Amino acid sequence: MKNSNLHNFFLVITLFLLSVNNLFAQPCTTLGQTPSTAFPVCGTSTFRQLSVPICVNQTALYVPCNDGASYADKNPFYYKFTCFQAGTLSFIINPLAANEDYDWQLYDITGRNPNDIFSNNSLLVTGNWAGVYGATGASSTGVNFIQCSSTPTANVSTFAKSPNLILGHEYLLMISHFTDGQSGYDLSFAGGTAVITDPTEPHLLKAVAGCDGRTITVTLNKKVRCNSITLSGSDFTISPASVTITNATTDSCSAGFDFDEVTLTLSAPLPNGNYQLLAQLGTDGNTLIDFCDRKIPTGESVPFVYAAPQPIRADSVGKTACAPDSIKIFYPKKIRCSTISSTGSDFVVTGPTPVNIVGATGKCVTDLTDYVVLKFASPIYTAGLYTVSIQPGIDGSPVFDLCGQPILPQSLTFTTVDTVNADFQYQTLLGCRENTVTFSHNGANSVNQWSWVFNGSSPITTQTHTIKFSATSIDTATLWVSNGVCTDTASVILVMDNEVKAAFTMDKIICPEDGLVVTNNSTGAIDNYTWKYDFVGTSNLKDPPPFLFPTINREAYYTVKLIVENTTLNCTDSTKKTLTVLDFCLIDVPTAFTPNNDGLNDFFQPHNALKADNYQFKVYNRYGQLVFQSTNWMEKWDGTINGAKQGTGVYVWMLSYTHRDTKLPVFKKGTVTLIR
Repeated sequence: MKNSNLHNFFLVITLFLLSVNNLFAQPCTTLGQTPSTAFPVCGTSTFRQLSVPICVNQTALYVPCNDGASYADKNPFYYKFTCFQAGTLSFIINPLAANEDYDWQLYDITGRNPNDIFSNNSLLVTGNWAGVYGATGASSTGVNFIQCSSTPTANVSTFAKSPNLILGHEYLLMISHFTDGQSGYDLSFAGGTAVITDPTEPHLLKAVAGCDGRTITVTLNKKVRCNSITLSGSDFTISPASVTITNATTDSCSAGFDFDEVTLTLSAPLPNGNYQLLAQLGTDGNTLIDFCDRKIPTGESVPFVYAAPQPIRADSVGKTACAPDSIKIFYPKKIRCSTISSTGSDFVVTGPTPVNIVGATGKCVTDLTDYVVLKFASPIYTAGLYTVSIQPGIDGSPVFDLCGQPILPQSLTFTTVDTVNADFQYQTLLGCRENTVTFSHNGANSVNQWSWVFNGSSPITTQTHTIKFSATSIDTATLWVSNGVCTDTASVILVMDNEVKAAFTMDKIICPEDGLVVTNNSTGAIDNYTWKYDFVGTSNLKDPPPFLFPTINREAYYTVKLIVENTTLNCTDSTKKTLTVLDFCLIDVPTAFTPNNDGLNDFFQPHNALKADNYQFKVYNRYGQLVFQSTNWMEKWDGTINGAKQGTGVYVWMLSYTHRDTKLPVFKKGTVTLIR
């Protein structure tokens, strides 16, 4: 049910009527009209719904709309299905009358109580509440949001975009109608890529005779339709036919539409012997049928044995876990939970280490269980053979099976294994560019499975493994081990920083009176350093003092080279830089220049202003116009303004800076002649 806040007479009247209806709405009691009694559906069938009893489950149904409307699952029916192949779900709800409108919402109820849809908003997948007459549903061309309520004439989409179903998830589809009189609809699934049709064919799974031989409990491999079985049990026959079937009672048809277990009542007790239970056409003309209209084959049979009840013994002890704090003891027949001592006093466990039993329970349904769980005071960490002695009734309270037969004393054995440790060893062989690392595990405590993962790569399943890592890297190694029962995981982070890498920084230009200062930035396991100052000097210090180049009264160029070495690994690396030593660092300004692109005196700038901090240089023409300025002593004027060549003439320059050595401010000015 839905309504909106549109200010028109039609909608006001509708809202009023709906509010009145809600005051007197009946709760839903018909099968299929509540989430817990939903119809099972098959993707290959069209489901026709003709009769819809008037009712409401939830008058405040969650819908992600902020339109002020009130939403409810009014006159609903629910349909459930499972996804057997992931993909998109498409379906159509076709009204059987032209002037009817149906709304719907889809929920993912995997592992949840179906009624959680009323309290957990996260279960909602998608839906459509458009108030437009005609077909609705989900399709590839639908809108990717939930359409809110509207008037019948609104131009809105009645289809939502086909949602993506997840393999193995269970879904619930609610279809609702906001008016009380309705003709019904057809629901069909087509067009999507998801598969909601169970591929399993229906078959008989097993048959078990009752304690007194007067009943047979038949279990199927899947659920089938309740309306496909006859109350007389005529869908079955027994061979040899010493008795006849007189009645069939299902386990769940009183509260649902399907069942997978049925109890057959016999005309007389079965004699001891071997039998076959066979499926046949019942008086309704069919065998049992699933919701995809597939039938259990006629003549299919399962064997069973009837023997007058005798006292029983346990079958076995279940497989133990790692460091088990409990064990399961299985029985060939169900035993009565009420006769099991909750303290575990009917059992004693002995073995390599003491075991104290503190409790005994079963998985009890109607006071019956297939097994007993013995709870220990503490886990068993030691490998060995243990014995559980079953002494039912030793505490004065006998234990009985479902047939009232006592459980006999006996002893059973079970084994445990040691816990395992995934801690591993590794050895590293260093290299110049790569390091070779060998990983190994000792295999202690019967470890027989290994899984190494290096830096997230694919698993390697050997006990040892050798791998290469970059000599400059951070690497992760993880090992998972198992002895078939116990598992453990260990990880280590390896920091590789032994690669020999030469690096240094220095000034590119220096004055002839200054020494060259180098800063060593080399990395790796380095034994030796060799500095080569071209042909004029060397040093073997890691951080040498400033090096003074010879004064030759002209600008000179040198190559400075650093060689680093690891003698143990026989690894070397080198790097070099070019240095300019100026002829002098007296800051002077020329009086003329000839910007004619002949490669001689084409630019104008102060010479060798390397030590001029806070440098500012400006040039003006005779009209006082600024033609050039710079704060970088290496920038030069080319005799142009905005690309236009300036004519021959005298220009005024101004220079200001702070001398780096003396820290004194300097200001100079003068003229320069531009000659074309």
